[in-house]
Amino acid sequence: MREHDMLEKEEIFSKVLRAGRRTYFFDVRATKADDYYITITESKKFTEEDGSFHFKKHKIYLYKEDFTAFAEILDEMTSYVLNHKGEEVISERHQKDFKKEYALEKQDDDSLPQTSTFTDIDFDDI
Repeated sequence: MREHDMLEKEEIFSKVLRAGRRTYFFDVRATKADDYYITITESKKFTEEDGSFHFKKHKIYLYKEDFTAFAEILDEMTSYVLNHKGEEVISERHQKDFKKEYALEKQDDDSLPQTSTFTDIDFDDI
């Protein structure tokens, strides 16, 4: 088989999900017997101290005989997390540029909510 034909087989169907420093690639590929399977690749960007960067990749191969069980367990796991922790992304609180938005709610004693006057300074900021 020519190289051009091989490239066509590898690019059957693809979707990309960009998520901050991570990118997820969902690809439909073909086996030598021309059956389809899915690869899910996580690519994460790492920046070195000198400004250069590299990517680390992790790949999952998912075959048709596992699609139903995989989808059921993924749905169960995502539902569990959302039902127990909600949709708020707590990790955003730990980013340097995170600013908490305080809702101005009326308290029982008619005062505004108490906010801390503490300023968290990272040594990298000095």
